[in-house]
Amino acid sequence: MTDQQIIAILESAPERIKAFKAEIAKVIIGQEEAVDLIVMSILCQGHSLLVGVPGLAKTLLITSVSKALGLDFSRIQFTPDLMPSDITGTEMLNAQREFVFHKGPVFANIVLADEINRTPPKTQAALLEAMQERKVSAAGKTMDLPHPFFVLATQNPIEQEGTYPLPEAQLDRFLFNIRMDYPSASEEVAVVQATTTNEKPEVRPCMSAQDIVDLQHALRAVPVADDVVAYAVSLVRKTRPGQSDSHAVADDYFSWGAGPRASQSLVIAAKAIAMMRGEGSPSMAHIRQAAPAVLRHRIAINYKAKGEGLDVDALIGQII
Repeated sequence: MTDQQIIAILESAPERIKAFKAEIAKVIIGQEEAVDLIVMSILCQGHSLLVGVPGLAKTLLITSVSKALGLDFSRIQFTPDLMPSDITGTEMLNAQREFVFHKGPVFANIVLADEINRTPPKTQAALLEAMQERKVSAAGKTMDLPHPFFVLATQNPIEQEGTYPLPEAQLDRFLFNIRMDYPSASEEVAVVQATTTNEKPEVRPCMSAQDIVDLQHALRAVPVADDVVAYAVSLVRKTRPGQSDSHAVADDYFSWGAGPRASQSLVIAAKAIAMMRGEGSPSMAHIRQAAPAVLRHRIAINYKAKGEGLDVDALIGQII
């Protein structure tokens, strides 16, 4: 791709993204921050974890995204008896008495991992390889997953009985932890009015797989000033307790802080914000905007913080 093509893609990106968000708005009322973060996740070739109580349209949001992008979509309902082969696929004997591999639901462009913390670690690990390597090992073979490929997982933060907490290694694979909150009163009225009639708005594709790949390639070409990169690294390093450059908040309230992948995620997320706004190059303000979603699942607060009723987002805000 030439420099002129990249510039043309970057210039057209804000309008393309605006059209995409307009399609999502046909069925999703409010939740602007969640929609923006999912758009950023797609631009950055990252995976996202959506955390929210039941009834906030997490699943509807993800299915609407797949329709607006015109991509292959599959849903995996995670349960305690789910096996790795239920995700990756399995070999079956055909009429010619030959073993043929039947691909599992992970072989799609967008995979909805619904209630991901309800399945045991062995099955979570099967998804982990797919997320990190974008490949699947099964039946003695390694197979590439479709491109583009995104895992958008959901998790209920309230009901923890019978769940298996995601290991830190898998949480770190998610670019963003997206918190979905209750809608405002006016938004909830609009939701009720829109969902209690016979009218069903249809989300239409407004991008192709190639459009997404082009946007992703152009995003990587966006230049970043050295001081912005240094700021992102400094911010992440301040979350690590017991270090020479750690923040007092981290020393007091964190069990451990974010790793180097968080620094990478901050910079690429800042690029996505700049692209969406047509601002050319990311700034420190973009780093600060992306920080909560990038850091909240990569930091563990200690018993002191929990005893004082402190929220990880508020602590991240103090460091920022």
